[in-house]
Amino acid sequence: MNGGWLRWVGLAVRLGLAAVWLYAGATKVGDLAAAGRSVHAYQVLPYEVATAVGAALPFVELALGVLLLLGLATRLVAGVSAALLLVFIAGIASAWSRGLAIDCGCFGTGGELPAGQHPSYLPEILRDLGFLALAGFLLIWPRTAVSVDGALTGEPVEDEDE
Repeated sequence: MNGGWLRWVGLAVRLGLAAVWLYAGATKVGDLAAAGRSVHAYQVLPYEVATAVGAALPFVELALGVLLLLGLATRLVAGVSAALLLVFIAGIASAWSRGLAIDCGCFGTGGELPAGQHPSYLPEILRDLGFLALAGFLLIWPRTAVSVDGALTGEPVEDEDE
């Protein structure tokens, strides 16, 4: 398999996942209390822990996005992304299985939905599985075009035999 084109596909995957994390973090960072309430709505963690996790999560998401944007520590960031996405998927599945009516809070504030409003858990899980596939790609092929990782190792952007 020729690796040159794979680095460019990897760049698109890396930038796509970076955009997801940057958007997710940016939509929550302005209201950390609401982010904490969103985490608490899952009814998995005690209130104090949920609010702390909710307040920290936007900064973690922004950091992952920036690191992916730069292409720095790509495999490590992809691994952390995959782990976080698995936690998100498990949380959504748990809320669904327990009959909770909540907004996931993935891209902004979430929490309990008003009476009569129904959550859309399956599309949220499928979306996160798609993001997990992007992280999986970067776990397998972390070397991408136009990255700090590549600049630090002196790797060429394209294979010499192209």
